[in-house]
Amino acid sequence: MKFLLPILSPLIAIVSALIVGAILILMAGANPLTAYTALFQESLSTYFGFGNTLTKMTPLLFTSLGVLVALRAGQFNIGGEGQIYLGALGSTLIGLYVTALPAFIHIPLALFAGFLFGAVWGWIPGYLKAIRGVNEVITTLLLNYIAVNLVSYLVQNPLMALGAPSPYSPLIANTARLAIILPQSLAHAGILLALLTAGILWVLLERSPLGYQITAIGQNPIAARYAHISVERTIMLVMALAGGLAGLAGSCEVMGLKFRLFEQVSPGYGFDAIAIAFLSRGSIFGVILTSLFFAALRSGANVMQRSAGVPVTVVYAIQGLTVLFIAISLAVERKITIQNSKLKNL
Repeated sequence: MKFLLPILSPLIAIVSALIVGAILILMAGANPLTAYTALFQESLSTYFGFGNTLTKMTPLLFTSLGVLVALRAGQFNIGGEGQIYLGALGSTLIGLYVTALPAFIHIPLALFAGFLFGAVWGWIPGYLKAIRGVNEVITTLLLNYIAVNLVSYLVQNPLMALGAPSPYSPLIANTARLAIILPQSLAHAGILLALLTAGILWVLLERSPLGYQITAIGQNPIAARYAHISVERTIMLVMALAGGLAGLAGSCEVMGLKFRLFEQVSPGYGFDAIAIAFLSRGSIFGVILTSLFFAALRSGANVMQRSAGVPVTVVYAIQGLTVLFIAISLAVERKITIQNSKLKNL
């Protein structure tokens, strides 16, 4: 049963949120069955809709993996949004200014630059937490605003394309672009890279000494010190890894979807990723499942509005309700665990 909890809890929370969402749709004067059919049929069962869902799932999966790995070490990475922006910037610079390279070199180099830029942005709060004792929630949150405004300045000034009607950079080189995996759709190879990364991260966390150190620090840093684990170094490493994963989300947005750096790189993927990571209960598979659900909501929201007359805001309400229900389940589970512990001590 404990093995199934990371899978069952998100599913129960999602179903509960959809039920309450149906009530909201009824209150809005629409038919829930029609609305949900339009939402999920478009995002999951049509060729172009599913391609759009995979495209939106890519940054969500990368960034939520970054939040999850930080949570394993007891750290709260609220800076995924800023790390996405920095990753997008790093890949854009390589795509624009490093030329005359074949694609099999140019693409990995641009991805590495995105990972590196995001990792540095994640390492900064990791260093401040480990060495200076500064709360990582505050620093990661504030670094979001710095990253967003930095990219905004760059695309409005030195990186702005000549004659551009709005702030964006020139197109990156063709050799730095990710391949399309579903012809005539938006789905690109970034989703394959994200799923591969999820598998590698599972091995790292569940089957490696470093994963043991990360988990030990997250559960009890004092005991980890007695086990001769460097808490400070591991925290900095984990936050850098979290930032790098979110940076890859930004890389894929530039290299696989937009092919240039825009002022608004992310529509809030970094904040959705926080909810996804908490919903997953620390499970990599749970992150994949919940990322797909959130991506499907984003992909089909506009179609639902057009065909059923349901506002897009209902989708955001469903996302919020999902988080609320998983929080309730965690609280109930914690209470049951405490009561069972008291009964054993009697």
